[in-house]
Amino acid sequence: MNILLLGSGGREHALAWKLAQSPLLTSLFIAPGNAGTASTGTNLPVAVNDFQAIREACISHQIGMVIVGPEDPLVHGIHDFFLDNPELRKIPVIGPTRQAAMLEGSKDFAKAFLRKYCIPTAFSHTFTIQTLAEGIAFLRTLDPPYVLKADGLAAGKGVVICPTMDEAMAELTAMLSDAKFGEASSKVVIEEFLEGIELSAFVVTDGTHYRIFPEAKDYKKIGIGDTGPNTGGMGSISPVPFARGNFLEQVERQVICPTLDGLQAEGIIYKGFIFFGLMNVKGVPCVIEYNCRLGDPETEVVLPRIQADFVELCQAVADGTLDRVEMDLDPRFTASVMLVSEGYPGSYEKGKEITGLDQVTGSLVFHAGTKAVDGRIVTNGGRVLAVTSFGKSLEEALNRSYENAEKIRFEGKYYRTDIGFDL
Repeated sequence: MNILLLGSGGREHALAWKLAQSPLLTSLFIAPGNAGTASTGTNLPVAVNDFQAIREACISHQIGMVIVGPEDPLVHGIHDFFLDNPELRKIPVIGPTRQAAMLEGSKDFAKAFLRKYCIPTAFSHTFTIQTLAEGIAFLRTLDPPYVLKADGLAAGKGVVICPTMDEAMAELTAMLSDAKFGEASSKVVIEEFLEGIELSAFVVTDGTHYRIFPEAKDYKKIGIGDTGPNTGGMGSISPVPFARGNFLEQVERQVICPTLDGLQAEGIIYKGFIFFGLMNVKGVPCVIEYNCRLGDPETEVVLPRIQADFVELCQAVADGTLDRVEMDLDPRFTASVMLVSEGYPGSYEKGKEITGLDQVTGSLVFHAGTKAVDGRIVTNGGRVLAVTSFGKSLEEALNRSYENAEKIRFEGKYYRTDIGFDL
């Protein structure tokens, strides 16, 4: 089977690496890919939102399945585009339709869904420019800190936590009146701040059956001790020690099953991955957010632990036969450390040559923001490389990743040295 994978980040390199291990794969194409994915298949110079170019690529390369990595094409209806096109209709797309992707595409939609199906989540209300005054009044009913979320997609930067009322009022005004996040913040969800420890849960579903992937915990802040602005993720670990046993059973019973039952009750056919951003609040798993795809950098620690043919798994999603696929998990810990460009998550320079990759031993290196130029690999993004390692303990896995992170060099390289510090 020829497969087209959409995306260009660390998640997509991890997916490409996993897909390439399958004997069911004939050829793998990645659009647009990066310097890492080029070692697993053929990169195509096609943007993830260029649906017509994706159509042409599918026809010319006789694609038998499309797997969507990032959220943007899903929220913009790539799956619907295939269903509506006679030439593409028979090609399964692993990723939800536009309606189903609203779980991620609209925070307001997601909160209403959570409330309707009695899934634990933070108390919230949604406001627009017309109801700005009511939003400020609602802020006054909450205790600090204050959580403000742009309703739409904002490249991972649409969630702001404000420590004071003055900052919260200023932020709400900036989001609604000044369009801080553009159309994404034409609505803003204000919710109560939940105290607890975050973790990420994942499932893949064929619309009826599901398989639970390993849980993970990522670290979003740029600075040591979870300080500074949010990033797309500075590292991740799996499994999460505090989430063993009874807690994961609660996640399945109180979050996963009601979500899948709710989608069916709404008449929404969901084929693909669901990410549950959770907060462990005194033993109760509360949903912070849904994503309609796998997380990043969590994918870089989750996929290495899955012992299954990933092409077979995705084919079962397409066929509605996921209940027939066995999926074992590697019991070891995995830990990933993200190497980023100086200045990230603010402005940063690209084109810095990367060396030392050939010196890495005992770790997997997943490319995120890289590209090949004249035989060299250079930086091409804020998050550049994820160094992932196995270990019998979390400490062993982290130590191995840090040892290899030191061997990789590029100008301005930065990484957090305390991933897993809170566990």
